[in-house]
Amino acid sequence: MKKLFATAMLAAVLVPAAAATEIKVSYGPDFTKKLEEDYGMKEGETLSGEVQRDLTRELEKAGVDVARVDVTILDARPSRPTFKQAGDTPGLDMFRSVSIGGMKLKAIAYDAAGTQTGEMEYDWYENDIRNAGLTTWHDASRASDRFARKFAKSLD
Repeated sequence: MKKLFATAMLAAVLVPAAAATEIKVSYGPDFTKKLEEDYGMKEGETLSGEVQRDLTRELEKAGVDVARVDVTILDARPSRPTFKQAGDTPGLDMFRSVSIGGMKLKAIAYDAAGTQTGEMEYDWYENDIRNAGLTTWHDASRASDRFARKFAKSLD
């Protein structure tokens, strides 16, 4: 038992801890204006969290070693009305009003020395209203997932 514990401690010391990638998500100027005027700033936080989770998952899965990724959300369109839209426009129904959603993103990856190691701009929007998502940002979430997979693969 002591030998097993000593071996585990030695392995923990010798194996360097995997450095977590810093992922910073910001908004383009046009999208910031859209958040402020139409969607509500809280919706930006929802999208930022989705992008961070998707990128973290895909970079880890691909085993890509980058120190930092700067992502800019250039555009996003909801599949259903946001709370702010529903409050500002009484005729919108949170459950029955649907639209074609999606998102446009740009990302730049940097290594530990600060050298750019990759760049990608990606957009995806649903093209059939019959496939509109069940949640406010369903289509944008699909775009984020697809973007994260393609970006991680491009860095591999």
